[in-house]
Amino acid sequence: MNNATPPAATPAALLLDNQFCFALYATTLAMQKVYRKLLAPLGLTYPQYLVMMVLWERDGQTVSQIGEPLGLDSATLTPLLKRLEAAGLVSRSRAASDERQVVVSLSEAGRALRGRAEEVPAAMLCAAACTPDDLGRLKNELEELRQRLLQYE
Repeated sequence: MNNATPPAATPAALLLDNQFCFALYATTLAMQKVYRKLLAPLGLTYPQYLVMMVLWERDGQTVSQIGEPLGLDSATLTPLLKRLEAAGLVSRSRAASDERQVVVSLSEAGRALRGRAEEVPAAMLCAAACTPDDLGRLKNELEELRQRLLQYE
């Protein structure tokens, strides 16, 4: 935990234009709008796209294994996974070793969708008008910020 004393408040401290959190929030909304447009032809929402990326990286994971890198719990993932299953992109089955666990696997259609999804990151780079290096640096800075915020008590 960082024990630094916060700076003294100024009248400008509560101006919306001076808020980093609002800039991040507004940027997130803008990114979601672009992703909505890019993912619509794939029939995916942004959270579904994230789940599919986790499965494209390693197929046949439990719900908790999928949720870990995404920071999502089972209660959030289950309805999302049911919609992906209804769309024919994944299948869910009970783990043979532990019936309490549900294993999610890509269907043939889910694996095939990866090829179409490969265009999304390049289109996002184009929309952001950034180089891969620029976005890589920004991503690293945001990850460092997230870690510091998670450590804050």
